[in-house]
Amino acid sequence: MHDRTDARKPATHWGVAGNSREAQLRRRYPTVEDLRKAAERRIPSLGYETVAGGAGQYLGVKRNADALDDIELVPRVGADKGPIATDTTLFGRHYSAPIGVAPMGLQSVFWPGAERHLARAAQRARIPYTAGAVSGLALEEAAKLAPDVVWFQLYRLPRDDHRVGFDLVRRAQEAGVHVLVMTVDTPGRAKRPGELRNGLTLPFRPTLKTIMQAAVSPHWVAALLQNGQPSFPCFAPYCGDNPSKNDIAWFAQREVGGAFTFEELKRYRDVWKGPMVIKGVMHPADAEKAVAIGLDGVQVSNHGGRQLEAAPAAIDMLPAVVRAVGSKATVLFDGGVRSGLDALRAVALGADAALAGRAFLYGVGAAGADGANYVTDMLIEEISVAMRQMGTPDTAALRALPIRHPGAWQF
Repeated sequence: MHDRTDARKPATHWGVAGNSREAQLRRRYPTVEDLRKAAERRIPSLGYETVAGGAGQYLGVKRNADALDDIELVPRVGADKGPIATDTTLFGRHYSAPIGVAPMGLQSVFWPGAERHLARAAQRARIPYTAGAVSGLALEEAAKLAPDVVWFQLYRLPRDDHRVGFDLVRRAQEAGVHVLVMTVDTPGRAKRPGELRNGLTLPFRPTLKTIMQAAVSPHWVAALLQNGQPSFPCFAPYCGDNPSKNDIAWFAQREVGGAFTFEELKRYRDVWKGPMVIKGVMHPADAEKAVAIGLDGVQVSNHGGRQLEAAPAAIDMLPAVVRAVGSKATVLFDGGVRSGLDALRAVALGADAALAGRAFLYGVGAAGADGANYVTDMLIEEISVAMRQMGTPDTAALRALPIRHPGAWQF
């Protein structure tokens, strides 16, 4: 098996000598939490909250993190000391590690141009990159930037019998997207206090508060001037001739809504010719229904704690979903991943791979394009280091580790 980590320049947690950009980033930001703190300092509050925030009092965000921290893995001794193989296969395609970039909306509000940085970084590292329908990057451009690893996430657009949704699927097919991800965990608009406090609107409408925030965020302003106002270019072809960014934002607000029904998913399954994933499953019975109608993957997710504050931690639902469909479908995990070890916790519990959102964006917010590459490298390295510590030479061996998971739900 290909050893993604060993094939690169040797790197260790203590190997930070020198003045290269990589060495500087390692010294300044040894963890994702360090990147988060730096991003919070560099980004206006209205941008930072679009990613870091959650529903209600952020209890769902905290629950995701706490539940991951509670999972204990018992290492084994006497394992082969040869190379650690972090690579994995998803839907018949080879990736360097069981981690990828989750779909995220409003990335360009958090950091203008973030989508391009992350797409390039994912292509370079050969990990999945999920382009979002409401991101600041048209799916065709995402496919050009990350041709070997691009997936596409679709929200429900029900008007005119899903005319726009089916056309987006056609465009994704023609652009060479490998996996279609259907989102079902946003049945309505959630109340997110951080966004309300900051009066977030698209396009931006300057107020005294936002001007004051921008005045102390020069790097973010420079990125905004370089990349322009955030928008949703995937929707531009459906907004008339030469639509303004305000026209596109209004279209997204008006047209995107609700969660796909299983009957609707069956219709999309008939149209899409490649692997198809349902994102936002929390109950094993829903996972079974999705697989029964022909979907190839199930993504266990509570939308990062950004929709229903009372929802269980996503990791606590993962084992039940794996028991229900793990032998019939690819199971992905998405919910609070902050490190390579968190990703391995999910894999040890039966997931085929974990996806992270905030962690990757914090890298961009802290150090721009360099940060995108840096956090990607760091997470893959953390996976390799943790596997070495646990005595698991490849990801398959993780499933045999003794695990204590106190929060796991039983059905």
